[in-house]
Amino acid sequence: VQLQASGGGLVQAGDSLRLSCAASGLTFTYYTMSWFRQAPGKEREFVARISWAGGTNYGDSVKGRFTLIRDNAKNTVYLQMNDLKPEDTAVYYCAAGALPNPVKWGQGTLVTVSS
Repeated sequence: VQLQASGGGLVQAGDSLRLSCAASGLTFTYYTMSWFRQAPGKEREFVARISWAGGTNYGDSVKGRFTLIRDNAKNTVYLQMNDLKPEDTAVYYCAAGALPNPVKWGQGTLVTVSS
């Protein structure tokens, strides 16, 4: 099983960014997919999840700004992040499997938002 996260980068406050997480080695349609993030010196934080059926949940800090969708044909989830803020700066990790304990984690992609 492999999760390949991509799309991170350096942006300015107010900008948008889209993260991708491509999965392989698993029956993608069976899995809840999630994003977490971890900022320097802070604990890992839940960002969003999408169930196999497409239902979504978001962390309070990103509600209304982030949108998570899945493309089952491409075994990929996309995290659209709008109106980014400096406090969104973190390494973002995708994960496969039911919360609170996903069975597989990706390698992380760094998002840096400058003020």
